[in-house]
Amino acid sequence: MSLTAIALMRNALAELVVIVNANSGINKLSKTDIVNLYMGKSCKFPNGLMALPIDLKNSDIEKAEFYSSLTGKDLPEINSYWARLHFSGFGSPPVQAGSMDDVLNIVSENKGAIGYIDRKKIDKRVKLIYIVNPLP
Repeated sequence: MSLTAIALMRNALAELVVIVNANSGINKLSKTDIVNLYMGKSCKFPNGLMALPIDLKNSDIEKAEFYSSLTGKDLPEINSYWARLHFSGFGSPPVQAGSMDDVLNIVSENKGAIGYIDRKKIDKRVKLIYIVNPLP
């Protein structure tokens, strides 16, 4: 694939950002913090608040971009990881939301929720804490 095609595809994607509830007390998280929450290695934010990671459904290209950017893994690898953990009783995958609007609503209504959406969808109910894929 040419660099021009990759650049065009990149511009068509949303600028993904990680958000939390505006009243969560969280101002920023590191990439490692976010990976640990989304991969079930941690269930609390650094301030001790229980975390509720919200994920997009598997068919969303943004979900693939989110995991690829943060973990370097594709969705089949992520799904396999969660299947192994779930089967062995060591965890359950993040809550699935049907759309970015659903993610925004869930995060805005739950103090401990964390999610990822297109930066353009942010409103005052949530706080941006990490930029997943900054656009050029």
